[in-house]
Amino acid sequence: MALASVSRNVVKKILAVETPEGAGALVRRSIGSMNLRNLTPFLMLDHFHVSKGAGFPDHPHRGQATVTYMLEGSSRHEDSAGHKGTIETGGVQWMCAGRGIIHAEMPVHGTGVPEPRGLQLWVDLPKQFKMVEPSYQELGPDQIPTAYPEGTEGGISVKVISGKSHGVESPVRPLGGCWFFHVIMKNKGSTIFQDIPTGWTSFIYILKGSLGIGKDGLSNDAFHTLVLSSNSDEAGVIVKSTQDATEFILVAGEPLDQTVFQYGPFVMTNREEIQKTLIDYQTGQNGFEKAHTWKSVIGN
Repeated sequence: MALASVSRNVVKKILAVETPEGAGALVRRSIGSMNLRNLTPFLMLDHFHVSKGAGFPDHPHRGQATVTYMLEGSSRHEDSAGHKGTIETGGVQWMCAGRGIIHAEMPVHGTGVPEPRGLQLWVDLPKQFKMVEPSYQELGPDQIPTAYPEGTEGGISVKVISGKSHGVESPVRPLGGCWFFHVIMKNKGSTIFQDIPTGWTSFIYILKGSLGIGKDGLSNDAFHTLVLSSNSDEAGVIVKSTQDATEFILVAGEPLDQTVFQYGPFVMTNREEIQKTLIDYQTGQNGFEKAHTWKSVIGN
């Protein structure tokens, strides 16, 4: 069998159960839950639904990137570095927290406006990037390129949020390798082969419908996270829709050879770095100079 046709397969399957978080938010968490704690370089995957009156007011980050992709509705954001804006339906914000930032994320609600639903992925930063200055990469819905593996008249589309798919490349340049695709298959029985760099960690999260993976072809339903194998002869993954109107995200990242020490929104590589982070935050230094003086407009 040619290398390009060898597919990854499912090695772990997790159902993300919807649970309340905070006041009015509902979250399906798979990566970062007790069932799937470690999946380097990925730290957390939340599929969120935020009702009116809920949100995520001022909070700090250090040491990771947060990727927010809006599926419905929109969300405003604001941070201590003076950056602010709105992530619209189909748009993405790729925030590298680096050495430290305080920010707020608040959903937009209104008459006739869909309640905000989306995905937030946390990606661990390589150790050498954990203390860089914070940065953003943002794409509106019309700025995310789309690949059409069967042509524009076909029933498959791939929104290339980062990485490369079927000759289409995203302008997003994450620190550390990370590919992120939103795949829509209109018709039952459609098949796609997506290249994935050999050895990278990869997973699929099913948003709608159901699909089969690789050689077993067993059907997997919505809200499941499927961790894929990463053998040296597997150059990608075969995905087949087993229902009409199937949608999923496929994410792959270069594994990091480093330990993860996480304390809430702070992610470092050892206990001493976490202790130093807590001191920096408490004393307002090394990236947290505005930790106790800055307040967002949207979160207050």
